[in-house]
Amino acid sequence: MTLPSNTPHGSFCHRTRREFLWEAGAGFTGLALTGLMSLNGFFTTRATAATSDTSAGFVNPLAPRNPHFPAKAKSVIFLFMYGGPSHVDTFDYKPNLYPLDGKTIAVKTFGRGGRRNEGRVVGPKWKFKPYGQCGKYVSDLFPHLGGCADDIAFLHSMTADSPIHGSAMLQMNTGKILSGSPCLGSWVNYGLGSVSENLPGFAVMLDPIGGPISGAKNWSSGYMPASFQGTVLRSAGDPILDLKRPPTISGGTQRRMLDVLREYNAEHAELRADNSNLAARIASYELAFNMQRHAPEAVDLSLESEATRELYGINDPKTEEFGRRCLLARRLVERGVRFIQLYAGGAHNDDNWDAHSDLEKNHNFHAGRTDRPIAGLIRDLKQRGLLEETLIVWGGEFGRQPTAEYEKGTGRDHNAFGFTMWMAGGGVKGGVSVGQTDELGAAAVEDRLHVKNLHATVLRLMGMDPDRLSYFYGGLDQKLVGVEGAEPIQALIS
Repeated sequence: MTLPSNTPHGSFCHRTRREFLWEAGAGFTGLALTGLMSLNGFFTTRATAATSDTSAGFVNPLAPRNPHFPAKAKSVIFLFMYGGPSHVDTFDYKPNLYPLDGKTIAVKTFGRGGRRNEGRVVGPKWKFKPYGQCGKYVSDLFPHLGGCADDIAFLHSMTADSPIHGSAMLQMNTGKILSGSPCLGSWVNYGLGSVSENLPGFAVMLDPIGGPISGAKNWSSGYMPASFQGTVLRSAGDPILDLKRPPTISGGTQRRMLDVLREYNAEHAELRADNSNLAARIASYELAFNMQRHAPEAVDLSLESEATRELYGINDPKTEEFGRRCLLARRLVERGVRFIQLYAGGAHNDDNWDAHSDLEKNHNFHAGRTDRPIAGLIRDLKQRGLLEETLIVWGGEFGRQPTAEYEKGTGRDHNAFGFTMWMAGGGVKGGVSVGQTDELGAAAVEDRLHVKNLHATVLRLMGMDPDRLSYFYGGLDQKLVGVEGAEPIQALIS
């Protein structure tokens, strides 16, 4: 069953036959039918259907779809600072912490070390100063980003449900602390489709130091078809592993093989209505064929000017690697990729922002390799007229506590009670700050924001209603923001 391209997601008047059986089921009969069908992955989407490809007899799940209302952003670049950067040492200025350095005070915290009622204060290790017309105080860790303060909206009252890396990362990516749900990039492509026919709609670039904990669960499509999952892209060498055509097969031979396979799949699909997995498989073959030609060009940074390379810090060994990925993100945006996620931080504590012992060494390294490239990305998008339609999100899975975790050292434990993220471009007001933590930065106390509010804001800026974007699975209209819903952060929407 194919719905018209302007059908609202979750519209009451449009139901697949399978959904009708579910909703018409009564009592224990309906419950029994639900269990049997859900075990076999029976339920399918009730989102707006993609444009039909009549020559193949199937619906392309990645074809562009109409948003609920005019979008302010066309693409998202999520800069994920894996490990949890310290908000009180970066963007959340707390002058009262400096004179308390080394003193033990009463303060409630909850992190990897459990719940505590007091702790030894670790004063901020860097100075802050005001930047831009907005006068935003930014740490000396980020002098380049400080110069972009008038383009950034800072969210100082973020909260999450877990202070543990694995579950907190899953929540930041999928809205749930348990695995198995589609991530934010999957929801964006599910709701809007992909503009590019030659590149994946959802690209992930990992830190060469190593991938994050839980691995692919952080860019999985969960219970959605695999076509909505993230594709890991590399900024050097082969952009996508195992993408090259075998040397013994010519392009023409491969095209003929795909055409024959397409015909057989189309015949198979005609007898199996609403088979989204089969449609996704057919579409993935075509996408892979197109990527063989276009992905190498997309990652060819030699086509960029020397001034652009300098802007991203590619000529500096310290910033070269992350700068390449930020520049590649801009090139992907130009080519219609909907959602791009860059990870800064590898698998082990010393390789990411998880500063449990030596805060200065840790944050000097990670801020030093990301500050200039991120500022370069903002400035480059702005001068090309792309920032207003590209939403940038920066942050980790949580923040850090104002107190030390151990008896000695400057390390901080995890803090999900209050931390900072920021957004720029794509319909976001620049030079504003939303929410506050207490005077020590231990917990959000004003305009508390949850991860769900962040997700709702991203969807809203992309033209989607977070309470209407749903996927019918397991007998429920599943939503990124949960069945209870969440409000977008209106204070930062222009």
